[in-house]
Amino acid sequence: MSLSKQLYLIIAFIFFIIFSGNFLISVKNMKEYLELEATTKAQDTATSIGMSLRPLIKDKHDSEIESIIKAISNSGFYKEIRLEDADFTISSNDLMKASTDLDDLNWNIKKVSLDPKFGRVEKIESDEVLNEQLLKLENDKEDIGLVESDNSQRFRYIPSETYKKGGVITFDFTATKGENKRIDTFANISLDKILIKENREVKFDYVPEWFIKLIPITLEEKFSEISNGWNTSAIIYVSPNPGEAYAKLFEQARNSIIYAVIAFILSMLLLLVFVQFLLRPLKTIEKLAKNIAKGQFGVIDPLPWTIEIKNVSIAMNDMSRKIEAMINKLTNNLANLSKKLSEDDLTGLSLKQTLETDIKQMFIKKENGYVFDIKIDNLFGYVKTHTNDEVDEYIRSFASILKKSGKESKAYRIFGSEFLLIAKNCDYEKAKKLASKLKMDFDLLGESLNLKEVAHIGGTPFNELGTINEMRHSANEAYEKAKLIGPNEFFVNDKSSLSRDMNTWRDLIIDIIEHKQFDIDFINDTYSLEDSEKLIMQEAFTNVKDKEGNPIAIGSFVSIAEKYEKIVDFDKAVIAKIIHFIQINNVSHDICINLSLDSINDSDFIKWLEVEIQKNATIASKLIFSLSAYSVAKDTEKVKEFCNFIHSCNSKVIIKRFESKFISTEDLKEFNLDYIRLARDYTDEIHKEKSKIDFVESINELANLLNIKVCAEGVKSDKDYETIKELKLFASS
Repeated sequence: MSLSKQLYLIIAFIFFIIFSGNFLISVKNMKEYLELEATTKAQDTATSIGMSLRPLIKDKHDSEIESIIKAISNSGFYKEIRLEDADFTISSNDLMKASTDLDDLNWNIKKVSLDPKFGRVEKIESDEVLNEQLLKLENDKEDIGLVESDNSQRFRYIPSETYKKGGVITFDFTATKGENKRIDTFANISLDKILIKENREVKFDYVPEWFIKLIPITLEEKFSEISNGWNTSAIIYVSPNPGEAYAKLFEQARNSIIYAVIAFILSMLLLLVFVQFLLRPLKTIEKLAKNIAKGQFGVIDPLPWTIEIKNVSIAMNDMSRKIEAMINKLTNNLANLSKKLSEDDLTGLSLKQTLETDIKQMFIKKENGYVFDIKIDNLFGYVKTHTNDEVDEYIRSFASILKKSGKESKAYRIFGSEFLLIAKNCDYEKAKKLASKLKMDFDLLGESLNLKEVAHIGGTPFNELGTINEMRHSANEAYEKAKLIGPNEFFVNDKSSLSRDMNTWRDLIIDIIEHKQFDIDFINDTYSLEDSEKLIMQEAFTNVKDKEGNPIAIGSFVSIAEKYEKIVDFDKAVIAKIIHFIQINNVSHDICINLSLDSINDSDFIKWLEVEIQKNATIASKLIFSLSAYSVAKDTEKVKEFCNFIHSCNSKVIIKRFESKFISTEDLKEFNLDYIRLARDYTDEIHKEKSKIDFVESINELANLLNIKVCAEGVKSDKDYETIKELKLFASS
């Protein structure tokens, strides 16, 4: 996870913790405040109603009492307002009205009693009656001077537990009228503790149900006692409406969340800008590190202002300079060592391995020319009769003639007295003129040294269908013919001497490719140095034969396929066969597949290859695509592009037959490679030559800095293998 994402997550988490704490505390405080406010308001309302109803409570069924309670209830702030009777009182008139035995109200009540199950009844004493009268006088001036008769006597009903809330109560009493009339009777009077009850439906409007369940609000019911004289006559109960509290609490919570979200978004936007500004130097450092891994050494300038990042940048700059200096040193060493390995110390001419490389390059570029085999006659005899210095001077003079043979000519010292000369863009007539000029120069050199014979010359045309050995053999045959002609003579073959007709070659190659008449073998098994039995990779080798069953040199085959634009089809067929082989044999090691430069330059081939790799993604990592060093040198930019493409497909790239003359060590760091396989000449007999060891060691150190694995090809000698193992290279047999 990137540092910026980690910062965003940490700060978002901290913000969430802080907001959650503040939000919970805020909601808790708001909830407690609303509960207190609602209950306080309910208590105040109960007290206010009690004060308002006190003058009216004498008649508990007064319609004005109900009007007052309804008016307050309609405000909607209360769930319930309830007036309860705290003192059940009945008058003698109430008893007489409820009795079925009395015909009028002119009776006197003498004795009132109750069944114990209902409770008990007691007569209100005279002082209480007096108090009621006084209260009435205070509130109703028109009644001043009036005193209730005995028929207005009052009784207090004290209910049992069962009838605490009221009910139909049977009162037994005795009624008298005059002196002779006496009736023992009863009255069923319905008493209800709740005198008036007003309810309001609790509505939460837009408050969601989950919010109500999540945050319960507890509102206590408040009451106020209403006294009539010295006694509590009734109690008014007021229950707050929680809908108002929930509405305010939900509004507060919603606003807090909205504010928090807006604040969070703005904070993260500011943080995004700040972090990008803060981490910009880190991206520069990352880019520098990646460039260093690719072999591109720069520095960070200007340095960032943050102290810690500035120190890291200074360290990165220092590391970049040191690695660049190290690679430059290795590059110079490699250049010097490569020059020693590819040039003859005495003559300054190129050696045999350079000859093979140059001829391969001519194959790739489809160049024509002539190959001349030139040997100093009887050098052994000259050595016997002359000093070492004289022999060296003789060889240098001879080499100087070859160097000056022409602008498009290049001479090679093969071994001792044997030399080879390649003349590019040279036809038969030019070849004869060149050979004639060399003959005259040899004649002059012979005269100066008192030698009758200096050298003979045999020439053969460059055969793009043949091999290097075939051309050298043909040139040697011409050389032998030249020896038969005379001193310092030459013999040059013409095109008619080529061994196979081009049309025949074309038809044969096209038929083989179209019908896929070739086999895949595997060579150059590469093993791990730590575990000699662990196979790392094998190189796929195409085995092609003509109609007679004779093997065809793969170099000639590829050259003709390229000439007639069939090489792309050939590479496709080879890749398809190898993928199929890996799948059916469950191959666990990597397979190296050779490609031509024409194929990687073909956009249709690249698209086809991408589709094939995607279809077989499970084995993509086992495919190593191989390019020869001399083909890479022909179009380095295209090869770089191809390497990046192959890595995007999760496959690998190797450059085989690596030689510093084709790809300089300076250019090597520009390629995104996985492996390089050194040309065989660098490691053949390596245990005997210190210069080869130094060269391989240097190139291995450079490759390690560039994350490239170095392989040696075709190691046969046990001593060579031990040397390569000490140098920590991968070796193939």
